Amino acid sequence: MKKALVIAAALVASPMAAQAQGDFVPLPGFYVGAGGGLTWAINSGSSVSTSTGYVVGGKAGYDFLGPRLELEFGYGRIPSNAFIPGTVIQGGGGQLNAMANAYYDFLPAERFSPYVGAGLGVAFVDSNTQFGSTQFAYQGMLGVAYHLSSSWTIGLEGRYSGTTNPSLTVPTGQTITYQNNAISLLAGIVYKFGAPPPPPEPAAPPLVRAPSFMVFFDWDRSNLSQQALATIQQAANAYKAKGNARITATGHTDRSGPESYNMALSLRRANAVKDALVRDGVPAAAIAIIGKGETQPLVPTADGVREPQNRRVEILLQ
Repeated sequence: MKKALVIAAALVASPMAAQAQGDFVPLPGFYVGAGGGLTWAINSGSSVSTSTGYVVGGKAGYDFLGPRLELEFGYGRIPSNAFIPGTVIQGGGGQLNAMANAYYDFLPAERFSPYVGAGLGVAFVDSNTQFGSTQFAYQGMLGVAYHLSSSWTIGLEGRYSGTTNPSLTVPTGQTITYQNNAISLLAGIVYKFGAPPPPPEPAAPPLVRAPSFMVFFDWDRSNLSQQALATIQQAANAYKAKGNARITATGHTDRSGPESYNMALSLRRANAVKDALVRDGVPAAAIAIIGKGETQPLVPTADGVREPQNRRVEILLQ
């Protein structure tokens, strides 16, 4: 009877894996996995015939992005034509393995990554003792992994496994020693802890301030200086360059004089700017005028103070 034990490198993808977390970002970290597959004993002239068996198991390890180290545990059984009264060998033999494995992934940053590996450990082979026939176990692996996401990976793997020769004592007292080697085809799934951090939120676009211009006036005046006319020309040019815009001209005064007078003066100043804009080619329908009087000083002052910065019209393009 020949039996080999291998642990699954992974199961076929499940719906949970299909719903994994999106794009693949290679990250080192701890992982767990489970899987199973088919196994076949390698006979060497034995009179015992075997058929296709199964292996199942689980593992835990750490991925260094290239090298991987893991511990795995699993159980397998291969049917045979052996029925030995007084023993556990009744139509097949089972084996429990505990293995330490080392792998190397050739393309750890790619979706598909071929790999090789090897493992050493201990095997408990069906026998007629309490813990079975305890043997030194070894295995070699060759496979390919597919990363569904940074957390989920599925894989397909071929293995060769073997142990030192187990023995079995039959009721007649005779001890039978045999070779124990197998090849296996396994599929499995792995979950890696530590999902990648979410992508940073895009930076808010910078605030775009509407173009604005400032025109200043002499005390108690609404006529335009040459400097004011030059500024208004710049505003008209900006309007023409924009193509489709609205202009708001808001008049202000300082805090000298009565409030009602200052309100009217601020409107006269706004109208003076509007007239100049129209002369410079801006349609009158595109210009709105507002008078604020002394209510919104650029420079806060006490009542009655003549402040040149407050005698102004603000031109805003929108």
